[in-house]
Amino acid sequence: MLLLCLLTGQVFLFAGAVEPSAGSCAFEDSTCGYESDYIFLPWILNEEGHYISVDTSWGTQGEKAVLTSPELHSEGWSCIRLIYQIATASETSFDPTRLNLYLRLQGESFDRLLWSAKEPSDSWLIASLDLRNTTKKYKIVLEGVLGQDNSASIAVFEIKRTSGYCIECDFEENHLCGFMNQWNPNVNWFVGGGNIRNSQSIFPRDHTLNSELGHYMYVDSIYVKHFQEVAQLVSPKTTTPMSGCLSFYYQLQQESGIVFTLYMRDINGFYEEIWKIDSTMNTDWSLAEVDFNAPYPMEVIFEVAFNSAKGGYVALDDISFSPDYCSNQTGFSFNPAEASCNFEEDLCHFYQDHKDGPGWSRVKVKPNAYRTGDHTTGLGYYLLANTKFTSQPGYIGRLYGPSLPGNLQYCLRFYYAVYGFFKMSDTLAVYIFEENHMVQEKIWSVLESPKGVWTQAEITFKKPMPCKVVFLSWCKSFWDCGLVALDDISVTLGSCQTTEMWSSFPGECTFEKDECAFTQERRNRSSWHRRRGQTPTSYTGPKGDHTTGDTTCT
Repeated sequence: MLLLCLLTGQVFLFAGAVEPSAGSCAFEDSTCGYESDYIFLPWILNEEGHYISVDTSWGTQGEKAVLTSPELHSEGWSCIRLIYQIATASETSFDPTRLNLYLRLQGESFDRLLWSAKEPSDSWLIASLDLRNTTKKYKIVLEGVLGQDNSASIAVFEIKRTSGYCIECDFEENHLCGFMNQWNPNVNWFVGGGNIRNSQSIFPRDHTLNSELGHYMYVDSIYVKHFQEVAQLVSPKTTTPMSGCLSFYYQLQQESGIVFTLYMRDINGFYEEIWKIDSTMNTDWSLAEVDFNAPYPMEVIFEVAFNSAKGGYVALDDISFSPDYCSNQTGFSFNPAEASCNFEEDLCHFYQDHKDGPGWSRVKVKPNAYRTGDHTTGLGYYLLANTKFTSQPGYIGRLYGPSLPGNLQYCLRFYYAVYGFFKMSDTLAVYIFEENHMVQEKIWSVLESPKGVWTQAEITFKKPMPCKVVFLSWCKSFWDCGLVALDDISVTLGSCQTTEMWSSFPGECTFEKDECAFTQERRNRSSWHRRRGQTPTSYTGPKGDHTTGDTTCT
């Protein structure tokens, strides 16, 4: 059995937790009602306690172990924290060992994938997952899948289920609610209070308990060696859309230049400042409130920058969240579905520039051996540019989408097919039109593409000002002017990398990465195979898969 890097049991004990909530378990001497599914590999409770695991000594590549919680019920928002470790002999693998967490709602046929991890580590990690309000009873399902590594293990040290939001924290528990200090050689966030007495910046009382035994986070300038030394405290990443009021308490003592700032950071590393300190001295706990909007995965970063070793200190405690905004503003009202269209009934909110004439036509064709139908159903409508009625040298057709609010990240997905062009360059391009500045920026264009096959394109973009998506088809000359088809345009909030998980529904699978949760029973010679591109025998299958047109299908 692969040796797990396990810290002492006391690290995983939750301070003050006299009676753990339903669904929580530290796996000290039992599984707290969690049960292994007997159809799959068993989860083994360590004899000395502290964790439950599955490894390659019990199974081989592709086999999995499933652990199911007792039936749970919570009408309010709740948070699941998972302390786990994936250990492998090699860091990279084509088929890595994975740990998945599903939500099994009462009365539903499919489990909902909430979270997945495959990165190996030599120590324990913390995952924080928000569960939205639901009136249905549910179960938490943990699935450990063994990869191709000959020596691999998955261990779960603790599951903690609490009411409230994962972004909230009073720093009274050893895991610090999943908040992490971004290590700096000189300046870092530390836990203050309790039995710690190693800094001059320790306060007599915390804010939560108003006691010297309470805890808080603090950063001190005493070890600053360079100008603008920065310490960052990073929250767990949000895992479901949320908006409202983020509040926290802080103390600040400044002798020279402290910059205390609150940022939001998306998965691509883009920062947005949402709050900054506006006072120079605050020796008592003060409340700060800021409107918070995270329509896609975000981290909150508490950042302190010092100018010198005599800068002072900052302390932080009791981070909380409310779905009601701090100010009187209403919630975020933009619906990205308004910028999506499958053209089955009309052009939705898309329109054409009348200066160019009717360049895009809404058409419907009957599929046969030589041509495919639309992408949505195979029998419906799609858009076609450069038809025989509009095809002419120098012709340009523009299709405009509805206005998109600024300062948000979007994922644009659409399907296209190209026919009859000798050169692919700029036969179809996507521009972003900034309404305030009346400028257009090209963000995508066709380079090479299988001809006559529906192909998926996806683009992540973010603009500070309101903008529109523009699809442009250019017929350069009479001798090089074919047809361009467009269908199933969708716009979602966040990067395309994350919206793929957030927007997926139970039972859906594109087979791009794996078989999802689908399995097959091999009772005879026939079986399903995951393939890329065309089928090996002529006239026995599609030219490409339905998802992207030229990658993987089953």
